[in-house]
Amino acid sequence: MSEKQHSYKLAPWQHRLHEIIFEADTPAGRVFDIALLVAILVSVAAAVLESVDSVRATSGKLLLYVEYGFTVLFTVEYILRLLCVSRPLAYARSFFGMVDLLAIIPTYLSFFVAGVHSLIVIRALRLLRVFRVLKLAHFVVEATLLMTALRNSSRKIMVFLGTVLTLVVILGSLMYVVEGEENGFSSIPLSIYWAIVTVTTVGYGDIAPQTVLGKFVASMAMITGYAIIAVPTGIVTAEIVNAERRNLTTQNCHHCFREGHDKDAVWCKYCGKRLNPPPEE
Repeated sequence: MSEKQHSYKLAPWQHRLHEIIFEADTPAGRVFDIALLVAILVSVAAAVLESVDSVRATSGKLLLYVEYGFTVLFTVEYILRLLCVSRPLAYARSFFGMVDLLAIIPTYLSFFVAGVHSLIVIRALRLLRVFRVLKLAHFVVEATLLMTALRNSSRKIMVFLGTVLTLVVILGSLMYVVEGEENGFSSIPLSIYWAIVTVTTVGYGDIAPQTVLGKFVASMAMITGYAIIAVPTGIVTAEIVNAERRNLTTQNCHHCFREGHDKDAVWCKYCGKRLNPPPEE
């Protein structure tokens, strides 16, 4: 057995810990995940309440101790997650790995920077695991399809955003020339800001063209904004249709931690590793 293959093997205790922490198919794993979700809800609620002056005045110390207690709990849980995977650094760099780390960092930073602890509300992102834990299969499958569609359409979206950025730069520069500083378009960056607000059909109204030509350009920008709204929608919709044609599951790969595999898949289609490796004897 090569060193690379051996490193992928999990010891029996790691395999058992992985089933409890990462999977919700077993009774122990389900209990663990539900308890974790309750802890996340309570910790986020404590952080929200602590920001209210009247609550902080009466129960500030209690809420602070609650925050510290949950931070220690989540720190231990994060370490356990790293211990029960074959590639700890890969998990730490994954989406949920980053969320798990960001959920505990603000409390430790608060010892050095005042007010940072309020950022622990980012722990709410960890509630995304609720669909897996509660076995809401339809929601899980739909979420997987959506993530797959967004991932597959990322390059097209980047091209679209690049086109939009080029368009707003041109419109902003044109409006700066047409309207000038006397009408509020005092610089090209400010004019580009107006173009972004106009093309996205937000329309704050803090800057508006005054000349006939400027109003004409603004009208074209508004119409263009309505026209391009359908582009990213169409791109993602097409990818969703393609993803729905495949029968996907939420099986988690032990190696790359990615989902979206076919139901009959034995090997991960992203990294090529076995989806359910046997525990190391």
